[in-house]
Amino acid sequence: MLTVPQTDPEQLLTTGQAAQLLGSSRQHVVDLCESGDLPYLTVGTHRRIRRADVEEAQQRTSRANRSDRRSRWLNIAVAGELVRDPDTVLNRARGNLERLQEKHPRGQGAMWLRQWEKLLNGPVEEVLDVLTSQTPRARELRANSPFAGVLSVKDRDEVLHAFQAQQMGGGSGS
Repeated sequence: MLTVPQTDPEQLLTTGQAAQLLGSSRQHVVDLCESGDLPYLTVGTHRRIRRADVEEAQQRTSRANRSDRRSRWLNIAVAGELVRDPDTVLNRARGNLERLQEKHPRGQGAMWLRQWEKLLNGPVEEVLDVLTSQTPRARELRANSPFAGVLSVKDRDEVLHAFQAQQMGGGSGS
């Protein structure tokens, strides 16, 4: 288990230590570095990240986390529909996916849509895992979700109202 005891903002951290502070995977930290979202230095062949940059990314992440939690709540509701009526939900998602793939034939979005295609043609349990998981991969997949229209407007509004009430009440439903 990694520990990161120092608090010097200039301290250089490994990608593993940065991941621990961010509560993410090491690969997610590498991806942040490669995309330019997290500055780093190279020491030999290894990336080193200033603690101050990790803490700044952590603050950005906590702001984004509300949006991620909101998305996850909606997708948990979609998962409920999926377990009640898998054929209908998967058929709707496949139809949506076809339209999305026509609009986004290349690039990062297309990559996530290809992953959805594999998931939708595999075991329902794997789809349920993505809809409810808190991993960085699941968050990215949910951001490119083919499940539009699965929830009725009424159900969607009820989920959003419950989410808002939970956030305002200071509950721990994340």
